[in-house]
Amino acid sequence: MTGTRDPGQSQPAANLVVGQADGGRLAENIMHFARVLRAAGLPVGPGKVMAALEAVAAVGVDNRKDFYWTLHSVFVNRRDHRDLFDQAFHFFWRNPNLLEKAMAMMLPAMKGEQEAPKQEMATRLAEALAKESPPGGTDEDDGEDDEFDIDASLTFSKREVLAEKDFEKMTGAELDAARKAIRRMRLAFTPVPTRRFRPDPNGRRTDLRATLRRAARTGGDLGKLAMRKRRRRVPPLVILCDISGSMDRYARMMLHFIHTVTNDRDRVQSFLFGTRLTNVTRTMRRKDPDIAVDQCASLVEDWAGGTRIGVTLEEFNRVWSRRVMTQGPIVLLISDGLDRDGAAGLAQEMERLQKSCRQLIWLNPLLRWDGYQPKASGARVMIDHVDSFRPIHNLDSLSQLADALCRDPGPRAPSGWKDQAA
Repeated sequence: MTGTRDPGQSQPAANLVVGQADGGRLAENIMHFARVLRAAGLPVGPGKVMAALEAVAAVGVDNRKDFYWTLHSVFVNRRDHRDLFDQAFHFFWRNPNLLEKAMAMMLPAMKGEQEAPKQEMATRLAEALAKESPPGGTDEDDGEDDEFDIDASLTFSKREVLAEKDFEKMTGAELDAARKAIRRMRLAFTPVPTRRFRPDPNGRRTDLRATLRRAARTGGDLGKLAMRKRRRRVPPLVILCDISGSMDRYARMMLHFIHTVTNDRDRVQSFLFGTRLTNVTRTMRRKDPDIAVDQCASLVEDWAGGTRIGVTLEEFNRVWSRRVMTQGPIVLLISDGLDRDGAAGLAQEMERLQKSCRQLIWLNPLLRWDGYQPKASGARVMIDHVDSFRPIHNLDSLSQLADALCRDPGPRAPSGWKDQAA
């Protein structure tokens, strides 16, 4: 569907929504339009429906453009919702006859309206239109059984391709299935040696203190030497997730991933950043993932805003590094590398972050493109200070990440090296 948001100048909106025979169905159709928007992902509730009815009553429906912007002012609160609203408005109000055949939406017949050209719709909008139930019976039945081919975008993907499908292109049902798959996912980190030791008869180090205590119990006679070996423990995990506007399409799925990891193991610290840094570790420890994600969305003040990676990393290194970067943690940095500040101070903070952890892994959803190159200023700086560079856009990429964390990374590679995973 075209991305223009100018609905036109002259066509009256009343002719599209008001049936002259039964006294009009404007309020009913606005209610069903709100249901479509809510099913497609817009935060539309009963209060906004009532506000839309009041606004339309005040402005009137004599002009289609006024009708468009009246509903737009009520239902759209964020920039990333504009295109979705535009697509839904044009499909829902512009050609009700087409909608009757495709989605069984019983709108009054429209006179003098030419069939709209075939346009592409967002996947979730298509699903929302497909699920919307008809508001009532048809006004008249022409008795013709015309064939109507529905576009393949309105159908669900098969289970075998769900793992390879991009989160951005998933329908609501597929997103639910993906969330359930993420909840079953486990990250089996490789234990690493620590500075502490534990008793072990097969160890290679002599435990002098234990040997002397054993000798004291036998009157000073030396017996068998007590041995020990190093303790091995899974390293801590620190997650820094970008929730800016450019990452909004993937942020919620990443929050479900973070929730799964947090509840699967101990010593996990989670932070969200856009223009500021927010610690959500305690919120992510809640058992219900939906409640945890919703509370995170309400807790973060800069959700879907800009990105200041250098400023937020500086705050993390200054305030939180000494608290959470102990015992050589693994750091997962989830971001597309788009920085509003032009990478100001980013190189210094990335270098400090890398030197404070055992392994710094950059997860970038843009890496799903085969020809991706870090051309943005922030991405060019970040690529030189990471130990691994991996995609994070579907279930397959999450599984590959889990497999990579199971392997011992070994000694850190020289600066400037990057492991770009396909």
